[in-house]
Amino acid sequence: MSFDVIDEVPVDPRRGRVFEHGWQSWSPTTSYPLDATSHRPVAPDMDTMCYRPARPGPATGFQGEGLLTVDPGDGGPVRLYAAEGPVSVPSIRASLVDGRVVVSADGPVTTSTEPLAGWADRYAAACAVGPVRPAPTTWCSWYHYFTKVTEADVVENVTAIDRLELPVDVIQVDDGWESEIGDWLTLSGRFRSLPDLTARIRDTGRRAGIWVAPFLVGARSEVARAHPDWFVGGADAPADAGHNWDQDLYGLDTTHPDAAAYLREVFGRLCALGFDFFRIDFLYAGALDGERHDGSDPLSAYRAGLALVRDAIGAQSYLLGCGAPMLSSVGLVDAMRVSADIDPTYEPPGGDPSRPSQVGATMSTVGRAFMHGRFWVNDPDCLIARPEVQRREQWAEVVERYGGLRSSSDRIADLDDWGLATTRRLLGSVPPPTPFA
Repeated sequence: MSFDVIDEVPVDPRRGRVFEHGWQSWSPTTSYPLDATSHRPVAPDMDTMCYRPARPGPATGFQGEGLLTVDPGDGGPVRLYAAEGPVSVPSIRASLVDGRVVVSADGPVTTSTEPLAGWADRYAAACAVGPVRPAPTTWCSWYHYFTKVTEADVVENVTAIDRLELPVDVIQVDDGWESEIGDWLTLSGRFRSLPDLTARIRDTGRRAGIWVAPFLVGARSEVARAHPDWFVGGADAPADAGHNWDQDLYGLDTTHPDAAAYLREVFGRLCALGFDFFRIDFLYAGALDGERHDGSDPLSAYRAGLALVRDAIGAQSYLLGCGAPMLSSVGLVDAMRVSADIDPTYEPPGGDPSRPSQVGATMSTVGRAFMHGRFWVNDPDCLIARPEVQRREQWAEVVERYGGLRSSSDRIADLDDWGLATTRRLLGSVPPPTPFA
């Protein structure tokens, strides 16, 4: 990477601050005092899976991905540095040097003194964002059952939600229904029939939703075995997408005609089975550096792949992104996860706020509040309100203040009186898809 100095800002080192925007949903996004150094990954895989691969931050100071602001702390205007568009998202660095903040970037940026909200309005217009659609309320299987979820687990909660008349619009089946990561046309042994399940959900007057990681391929999958030429980078030099589910991961090259046809088949079949809410996850894998079949650059390929999914599910379906390169996704999803995963524990593993925790989820949810109603509906991640959740009252307050998309992810039977009442209240009071401020 080559960085060119684009500005030097006189500051009050005691009062000034830098706002640093992270690369994707899980990347930390917040403001820092000028003499701080922003968060860095604590493990090598996290650089790929939670930060921006191959673009490590400097040893000291800050690195925003497509967006950074400097508040000089002396009463002068806040300076904003931002990407010019969704397919050119530079890394922007800032460092305190002798009473000045030196700003540099590895690509073109726009510079202004407008507030974040004003810049976001202009960026949304440039990305042709249409009217932001209201988000349905959901129940999600992930934060209780994780990958061990069964069809019977989902039915149990559908029954409980219906009996208690909870204000849930969509029952969303999360990771665990598929046979392998990348094999989206075959079921795991924990699910017998998706048509039967969607029919059971619809019988209660609710909609059916499902989790898919469309741009991710696990090494154990049949897709990986049969089609290594579908990987970003090709069969001989596949781009590393990290390691999870006890296997290596690769990015799907959606510019490969056969890979694109496979994705259309996957989403077409899921729609035909009755799903019309899609949570698509680990989207960073579609933007990895590496050669594409059609020679396109990573972010152009990423947006084309996301547009393919959008087209395949149809305009009536609701699309929620997650683990996604943020500024390159604007205009293509209805809602977006704006934070790291929530977790029953308060502090993140190793102190890295890109990892699951209330600390990390709160940090970026607050830092990206300005996006709600401008780019999409903000998803702060699910409400979890069962007694085992540390500081659950605090997390409920964050969801209530900043949650545009409201989702419960507890086993309903595990909720105590407070948890059930809080779940009912928050799902019954969803804010409109208009900016918070």
